[in-house]
Amino acid sequence: MVGSGWRSEFHVRMAQAAPDRLQVVGVVAQTAAEAQRITDRWGVRAVTSIDEVLALAPEFVVAAVSWPAMPGVVRELVAAGAKVMAETPPAPDLVELRSLWSDVGASGLVQVGEQYMLMPGHASRQAVLQAGVIGTASSVEIASTHLYHAVSLIRGFLGVDMADAVVNARTFVAPLVDPLTFDGWVTDPQPKPATTTIGTLDFGDGRMGLYDFVENQWWNPLLARRIVIRGSLGEIVDDTVTRLTPEGPITSPIVYRRTGVDMNLEGNEVVHTSFDGRVVYRNPWVGTRLSEDDIAVASHLVAVGRWARGEGEAPYPLAQACQDHALGLAIEESARTGADVRVSKEEWI
Repeated sequence: MVGSGWRSEFHVRMAQAAPDRLQVVGVVAQTAAEAQRITDRWGVRAVTSIDEVLALAPEFVVAAVSWPAMPGVVRELVAAGAKVMAETPPAPDLVELRSLWSDVGASGLVQVGEQYMLMPGHASRQAVLQAGVIGTASSVEIASTHLYHAVSLIRGFLGVDMADAVVNARTFVAPLVDPLTFDGWVTDPQPKPATTTIGTLDFGDGRMGLYDFVENQWWNPLLARRIVIRGSLGEIVDDTVTRLTPEGPITSPIVYRRTGVDMNLEGNEVVHTSFDGRVVYRNPWVGTRLSEDDIAVASHLVAVGRWARGEGEAPYPLAQACQDHALGLAIEESARTGADVRVSKEEWI
């Protein structure tokens, strides 16, 4: 890995939870002191240059650096012939996205870290959708995560790939108490102005996404996550599926088997999900007690490893990441200007 911040430590934790499946061969830190800190804390080898870590022959390199630094690190790794998994986003803005694609897009060496579709809940919804239970998806409403992550979910459930989109977004400010942030619990939290961004993404042919995000929605325990996938035969609302059958409208839940509840002594984790008596998702990390987000991160790392060895399809290529970030940037631009923004025919399409 290149980078020693909190994003890098996500991946180190995955490897420590499942050392038989994931191994960190080296971490690149900016200074010798930082390298020593990483080694002392995590017990992994840490170096101070990309050349040193490439000499350890990793199957692929995770680039987990700041937005401004990401394009340069990706270019350096590709120039050295390394397979890369860049954390999201691969570049900070549209100009840098286009430049990065021009420089490394044709190499085929770059994947990007986007795990949301691999979370147990989203993977379960996708399995129900792909089974045709609610027919053809026409709209997706996401109120849980921000910009490119939310866009990846919208495009994934709609199956729109690189379709043109017209984006319209607005912001609204209202008081909201925010008791938990990235830095921890807040002492005596009080309501303060918080911005909500609402946006629509029109992909044509009746396909649309509705983006709804409140500042700090990731952390604020007072804010629920919501997802609605509407199809031609019904809809999925969170974990509830309603559809038309020959017997009439039927509603069924997506059911989670969670261990460690009450007197269950199997460990605290999701084992599988089922729908109408059929398992639709199995946790590939049973025994690790990983959280749902960690399950998705670890699964994405394994998928990138299969791709790097030539054993599997590319899980989230650079072009897909560029498209999701371009649409996320369009949401911000439309909210800022009050005008529609069209995203179409970029260099990576």
